Amino acid sequence: MTDRDPTAAAPEPVVVTEVADGIATITMHRPEARNAINGAMGAQLPAAVAAMDARDDVAVMILTGSDPAFCAGADLKDLGSREGTGTDAMSVYDEDGRLPYRGPFAPRTKVLIGAVNGPAITGGFEIALNCDFLVASERARFADTHSRVGILPGWGLTVLLCQSVGVRRARELSATGNYLSAHDALVWGLVNHVVPHEELLPFTRELAAAVASNNGTAVGEMMRLYDRVVNATGDDAWDIEAAVNVDWMRRMYDPAAIAARTGAVVERGREQFRG
Repeated sequence: MTDRDPTAAAPEPVVVTEVADGIATITMHRPEARNAINGAMGAQLPAAVAAMDARDDVAVMILTGSDPAFCAGADLKDLGSREGTGTDAMSVYDEDGRLPYRGPFAPRTKVLIGAVNGPAITGGFEIALNCDFLVASERARFADTHSRVGILPGWGLTVLLCQSVGVRRARELSATGNYLSAHDALVWGLVNHVVPHEELLPFTRELAAAVASNNGTAVGEMMRLYDRVVNATGDDAWDIEAAVNVDWMRRMYDPAAIAARTGAVVERGREQFRG
């Protein structure tokens, strides 16, 4: 065992938070990796959301990414280098290989607005879907590449995407792995607004300020009421997806195969962006 050098600089946080005027801005900050989710991000992001949700001086939260991306999903290099069954690939799994709560974040009491500044891919797409509503930059793109990589969703994509765009469009996105532009995301009902890139955070903060100006207890109860209503006939869908995800990862997780697919997945995304 090697002692840690006390003079060594602490690693730069991969999630940055800022609070002003009752609004917490949470930024995924691995710009060199397009904010892909590695072990550190998987631990820090849900912790940051929970911490901001618990603060008395925070009325509403905004989640965004450091340019050029919102979140490129799981870090495929990190995921492909891991050994074992794959249930340890994201830190939100408990020691028994189960998700301790639905989605990437613990249950919240405050509104979480997604400010999608660039590509939101696969796990990043799921993070966006777990926000209460979305504002997109004109540079935003969305894609579900789970099937191209050879993994299955576990953060509610098959539930939340159907709720957002309908089951047929959701199936198309998941089956093809094709990218959806910000404009089409607005037409399909995935996002609430599309704005010029430089106006994304100012515009989203205006919406957040409107939320913050309301009775916070009433807003929280309203959001929980929406959760109950939309899941009234499909509550079991979350449990079904979680069970299938864990079973798939235990039976089919292959780090070498995932690593081998990484280049092709990234190049296909670049080709679609160029198009």
